[in-house]
Amino acid sequence: MPELGAFRFLYLNAYSFLLLFLSVFSFSVRLYRISFLFLFLQIPAGIICLYYSVKLFATWNDKKRKYAVLMAKNQHEFREETFEVFMQAPCGRLLVKTVLKDLKMPQKYRDLVKFKKGFRESVKSNNTPQKTIVYINKDYL
Repeated sequence: MPELGAFRFLYLNAYSFLLLFLSVFSFSVRLYRISFLFLFLQIPAGIICLYYSVKLFATWNDKKRKYAVLMAKNQHEFREETFEVFMQAPCGRLLVKTVLKDLKMPQKYRDLVKFKKGFRESVKSNNTPQKTIVYINKDYL
């Protein structure tokens, strides 16, 4: 796996840090002085932001793996279909920008914007029920 430095860690986890700062801000603001009822909004909001921040930080190894795969697939020629999945989420678009910069093709990002779904379309597609089937090959157990 490639060694991504500290700056890349900060850049690729920008949304994780944003949620972390929102969580800290939510916990540190003393809205209970205005009304005690604000605690019922403030504490769940902080916990939710902290939960998703930790969840996004936990994907760091997966991001490094996907970075390596994208670099390998696009090393010799630009294949835009390999980036299609990553253009659906903001974190994935950061990964795409990083890979394209390292491949010295940052101008190709404009070609990939066509894969980006609008907010409504992405919410509709993510709310459809999906069936997951797991096959276990008994030969390898």
